[in-house]
Amino acid sequence: MNKPGDSRGDRFHNREEREKQHRKQLPGGDEEPLPPPVEPIQAAGKPKRNEPCPCGSGKKYKHCCGKDVK
Repeated sequence: MNKPGDSRGDRFHNREEREKQHRKQLPGGDEEPLPPPVEPIQAAGKPKRNEPCPCGSGKKYKHCCGKDVK
C-alpha cells in the first residue's frame, strides 16, 4: 500500500533521478576512447648452462655470468 504523502508519481520521479545519477557515473559517448591495449613485455628467459653468454663475451654462460648463480 502507498505510504501517506508518497504517490506513485513521486516514487517514479525519485527512481528516474537515481537512474540519471547512475548514468552520469558510467562512461559515455562524449569521453575520449580508451587507448589500445599494450602487449606485455616477455622476458627472454634464463640461458641454459652450455649456451653462449648473453653479455657477448663469447664464453659459455656457466663460465661467465652464470658462475655465481645457483
